[in-house]
Amino acid sequence: MPIYARTRSLLALLMVVGLLVAACGPAAQPTPAPGTPAVTPDPGVTTPEPVQPTPEPAEGGDVIMLSTQLAPDAEADAMRNVILADYPGGFVPENFVPAAAGDFADRVAAEAALGPGGGQVGVLGGLHGDFSPLVAEGQLIDLSDLAGELADRGFIETYTDLAHYGTEEQYFIPWMQATYIMAARQEAMEYLPEGADPNALTWQQVTDWGRNISEAGHGARLGFPAGPEGLWHRFFQGFALPAYTGRVNTAFNSPEAVEMWEWLRETWQYVNPQSTTYAFMQDPLQAAEVWVAWDHVARLRDAFVNDPDNFVALPAPAGPQGRAFMPVVAGLAIPNSAPDVQAARNLIEYLTRPEVGATTLREVGFFPASRAELPADLDAGRQDMVDAVVNLTGAPDALPALLPVGLGEHGGAYNQVFRDAFEAIVIQNQDIQTVLDREAANLQDVLDLAGAACWSPDPPSEGTCQVE
Repeated sequence: MPIYARTRSLLALLMVVGLLVAACGPAAQPTPAPGTPAVTPDPGVTTPEPVQPTPEPAEGGDVIMLSTQLAPDAEADAMRNVILADYPGGFVPENFVPAAAGDFADRVAAEAALGPGGGQVGVLGGLHGDFSPLVAEGQLIDLSDLAGELADRGFIETYTDLAHYGTEEQYFIPWMQATYIMAARQEAMEYLPEGADPNALTWQQVTDWGRNISEAGHGARLGFPAGPEGLWHRFFQGFALPAYTGRVNTAFNSPEAVEMWEWLRETWQYVNPQSTTYAFMQDPLQAAEVWVAWDHVARLRDAFVNDPDNFVALPAPAGPQGRAFMPVVAGLAIPNSAPDVQAARNLIEYLTRPEVGATTLREVGFFPASRAELPADLDAGRQDMVDAVVNLTGAPDALPALLPVGLGEHGGAYNQVFRDAFEAIVIQNQDIQTVLDREAANLQDVLDLAGAACWSPDPPSEGTCQVE
């Protein structure tokens, strides 16, 4: 079984306690492969300019940090000039190097070829999926002892478990996290379905909510980021499809998947037609074009920060198989080519300090991947979002669905399968099973090209994941 395959039982624990919230601004836009429609990556999965040459580590143990996270200019500046400003002994600002995922992997591989201690990079910042191929190639140092030394940081257990990649070793230290939630304007709350708990909604109740608003004469006020630059593909991959099927790839064209699409087709009459143009739901929410929306916390942030009294944050709703959601987990790792392992460990220790986590929250909006105490003066809007995510991650029916793993350059094509299914089924009203069978073949082609094994919540696979 591939080293990054996970069991469902492990991931079922994921939501013991989590405090997730937004990145500060729009993610950089990727350049799609020829023939692949542009799809905006998730916040925190940014695609900056190619890695630029970096200086040799300064005498005294200064560390070069290569990171797929905090790559937008404003976030990188905050990392260099504020978050790392109090690093003991000083941190050379230019030594924080943002990198696109491909450049990140290429540089680690190139330095790994130089042997232990032969590289320049000391610390790696990346998503769980960014590290998977590095673990498979044996390019990361086991950090189990460091995790023990930092146990008082209160890292969320299952984030630590994810760092094992099915082994006894631990390959990254949890660093930051984010996810997706619902948001509603205050005027929408009076139209909640009778008896509905806003902190434990179902997707069918969302439909009923939209119907109530419409029948009260307010029009179609549900909203989704279904535009070309929205994160609409993540809605299916991490929320709706696993909520109805308990899986993603292996149940793509199952009877339960048909049920999900029937639900969405019914619901769409209560969705603002402009949703097929929306990228960030904070904008139509603030303009009152939409009263109830789903999106990544980074793309809802401005509504809650600018007008906290007018918005309510809600956990993602549940389907027949559970309250599915997609956690975005970032960690800190050390490549086996690091020139000064102790200096790298010192930097990880610093970045996971509670007070540094609080600074990170204030500056770039990411919460620590731990139970670290939050600032007492956290603004009301962010606190509301935190409360929604706590309710989501601690729900008894929580069902985590990981970001895709092992797709490499085929990620855009994978995302497009879900978008194409939506276009054909909901917008063009084509037969659901016919569309799903056709797109299942396309999905299998992508998985075959990538050679990707199944990831949670699909059961582990021997070899390439198979659409059933």
